[in-house]
Amino acid sequence: MFEQIVFGPIRSRRLGISLGVNLLPLDKKLCTYNCLYCECGWTLSAYENNKLPDKESVALALEIRLQALKDKNAILDSITFAGNGEPTLHPEFGQIIDSTIEIRNRLYPEAKITVLSNGTQAGNPAIAAALKKVDQNILKLDAGYNDTFQKLNQPANHLQINNLLILLEQFQHNLIIQSMFVKGYHNGAYYDNTADAEVQEWIGHLKRIKPQKVMIYPIARETPSGEVKKISLQVLEQIARKVEEQGIEAEVFF
Repeated sequence: MFEQIVFGPIRSRRLGISLGVNLLPLDKKLCTYNCLYCECGWTLSAYENNKLPDKESVALALEIRLQALKDKNAILDSITFAGNGEPTLHPEFGQIIDSTIEIRNRLYPEAKITVLSNGTQAGNPAIAAALKKVDQNILKLDAGYNDTFQKLNQPANHLQINNLLILLEQFQHNLIIQSMFVKGYHNGAYYDNTADAEVQEWIGHLKRIKPQKVMIYPIARETPSGEVKKISLQVLEQIARKVEEQGIEAEVFF
């Protein structure tokens, strides 16, 4: 759990020197997914009422931390909305993005604003508009087939992968796809999103979504499900080459 609104900076394998922003409760995870591999643990709630920081508190915390970093002439590559679950669940997400852009432009214009999201709230026009404003709109797609999507991400409200794809494709050329590759068992059911047929189906989704780039990565921390297996660098690089054969940039972060 991240115990502050603004945390870090930390060195990210994908984003460089990253200052994190957590819009979610400080004591529990709030998300529309319950991924088997999530470093924040199992999802206990998705849409129920929770105590969230207001937009004024977020802006103040961010400005104080950015000013402190600027005073030290610190390098900062990204202001990253991540934290304890799904950041777009915050009811003031759009307003927070607007204030973050203003503060960033004033204090750290060279830093990119990044959102790590599963994209499930992008059916809300205000959320979609906010995501289109950020420098790095990084949205999740881990599966080719719906069965794998259900096993691996365990979405709330029985969301189907075809519905997710409709939400993602509205950002064509204005999003980055992040994909975690894993295999293992959960509740006796086997999953492997590195299987050839699964990867081909996933690549078909990428061709439909048209991302700027695909970020491919394995697990790097403990997972709530103890049977999640880490995928080798060789397999991940093979998947990346298949993506690049379709004219889509892909990078492996191992």
